Amino acid sequence: MKKILVIDDEPAIRDLIELVLRRENYQVKTAENGAAGLMEINSFQPDLVLLDLMLPDSSGYDLCREIVKQSAIPVIMVSARNETIDKVLGLELGAEDYLTKPFDNRELLARIKVVLRRYEQSDTIGSNETAPIKNGALEIDFETKQVRKDGTAVSLTAKEFKILEVLLKRPKKVFTRDELLELIWGYDYLGDSRSVDMTIMRLRKKLEDDSENPRYVRTVYGFGYQFGGDAD
Repeated sequence: MKKILVIDDEPAIRDLIELVLRRENYQVKTAENGAAGLMEINSFQPDLVLLDLMLPDSSGYDLCREIVKQSAIPVIMVSARNETIDKVLGLELGAEDYLTKPFDNRELLARIKVVLRRYEQSDTIGSNETAPIKNGALEIDFETKQVRKDGTAVSLTAKEFKILEVLLKRPKKVFTRDELLELIWGYDYLGDSRSVDMTIMRLRKKLEDDSENPRYVRTVYGFGYQFGGDAD
């Protein structure tokens, strides 16, 4: 049973979403502000977070950035703001999707299912291997979404981990930016391929000894990206 955390300061919205989700057999926890939401993330360990953009104690943007920084939990932003710039900013900060209030319950459930399915599909990309893999100085655990370098834990966002996972599971394949966008951000993503480049850049800074001369996440000029390391 998948676990979903709802962070929203409107009691009526929280109660409605909780009712809808429980009817679909999701486990649900709710939080009325950002501080309570972060506490629930640590204790409840949800599979997905529904995050309101306007919170009494913090910006939903800041909270989204904090969530994806400390975990591989996907975030769907829910907000009354419907300007394209608001949606793009939320997605650029790491949200998986952006849903505008008021919304239809069926659309909410459909978007949740799409995001959860996207995260479950990683095992079908190339190898079905789920056991931890060691490659050079890196150790990657696909079950716990944890990465270690030289024995030290490396904190990756959800999208950083997904890019590493996709590249690692098919080390001989060169993935174009468009392929990575569709696999990881989804076909209806509002941004552009620069999001891939920016995420790759952040990933290299965390994994590589020299991000200017990467060993693991390599650029194949004119084509896209490929995993290196011991896959050579």
